[in-house]
Amino acid sequence: MRILIVSQYFWPENFRINEVACALKARGHEVEVLTGKPNYPEGRFFTGYNAWTISKQFWQDIPIMRIPMLARGDNSAIRLVLNYLSFIVSGLLFAPWILRKENYDVIFVYAPSPIFQAIPASFLGWIKGLPVVLWVQDLWPQSAEATGYVKSHFLLKLLERFVQFTYLHTDLLLVQSKAFIEPVSKLAPNIPIAYYPNSVQKEFYSPQAIDTPHVESLQSGFTVLFAGNVGAAQAMQTIVAAAEKLQSYAEIKIVILGSGSKLDWVAEQIVEKKLTNLYLEGRFPVETMPILMRQASALLVTLTDQPIFELTVPNKIQAYLAVGKPVIACLNGEGARLVDEAKAGVAVRAEDGEGLANAIVSLYQMSELEREQMGTNGRAYFKQHFDEEMLTTVLIKHFEKLILS
Repeated sequence: MRILIVSQYFWPENFRINEVACALKARGHEVEVLTGKPNYPEGRFFTGYNAWTISKQFWQDIPIMRIPMLARGDNSAIRLVLNYLSFIVSGLLFAPWILRKENYDVIFVYAPSPIFQAIPASFLGWIKGLPVVLWVQDLWPQSAEATGYVKSHFLLKLLERFVQFTYLHTDLLLVQSKAFIEPVSKLAPNIPIAYYPNSVQKEFYSPQAIDTPHVESLQSGFTVLFAGNVGAAQAMQTIVAAAEKLQSYAEIKIVILGSGSKLDWVAEQIVEKKLTNLYLEGRFPVETMPILMRQASALLVTLTDQPIFELTVPNKIQAYLAVGKPVIACLNGEGARLVDEAKAGVAVRAEDGEGLANAIVSLYQMSELEREQMGTNGRAYFKQHFDEEMLTTVLIKHFEKLILS
């Protein structure tokens, strides 16, 4: 099978689609990627890339075609919109020409925000007469509203129409959360929809012997580790509030590994509130994260109290389960349900700083044996529901069914 992956984001950016491409390649399928120029999350192009060229490179023996696009900039809504639009326009203009001599069996679109990156893929599918599979990672326009980038009711309705247009020009919609099925089906009632969750890199459940950076704050005490994007959606104010309430517990530390738009704000809060139990340790290469996570006593995931996030499963939940450490889920809906169902940790309501502090204390006061059992439960749940080999087989079956229909 010859598969074209279309994604605005790809290696060297750290997104799930990188591992999916490698897994398909390892099964003997021909995989090619159409993508933009790497600039996430800093908003600046990675060294060696620029906005205007069309280029081709190889990674893991996978051909990657890169089309012109604008960088997303640093926390600028206008630059972000231009970044999204530039990939769509560039894909419509250049992809048919770049790939004019290429033949594929299926087009697979990886679609975190923005969902509209599927439009060039659908256009290409129409030209070549190919089925298009769209893997929905975020719900739009709900995500745009929840992050505060779009507040106008008129613009949100307009975005909804564009989302509906995007969905209706695909042949199969895969959704990363079961809770996505209902809202997606309302906009695309005649398009097949299937639940297809995320997995994680094998390093998270199969430790590799690599040099790991030394993070001093993780070496002693009861450490609660938050790893990933430090942004508005992650409810950093809740973590700060919990840290305030935990200052009387000398052994408890909250450690943040990552970067994002709220990092400077958190740093200011640490100084202003004299928080000696909250540590900002910066970003680390993704390959080091599993070992760093295993050094923590518990792993923390947070989201804001928004209806959209009740339907979402942050990919870090799969990573946390795979690592085999207790999970503290300070969020609502599907993500919290998974942690509870797996018996892998403690779930509290989103944006509940006091509840988060109490959850941390409850884990701290448990026996080591109880915490180990939570980690074991999480790994078993991951293996049953999110194993990469199993999910790769499911994805290939979806492709084959479409091709033969």
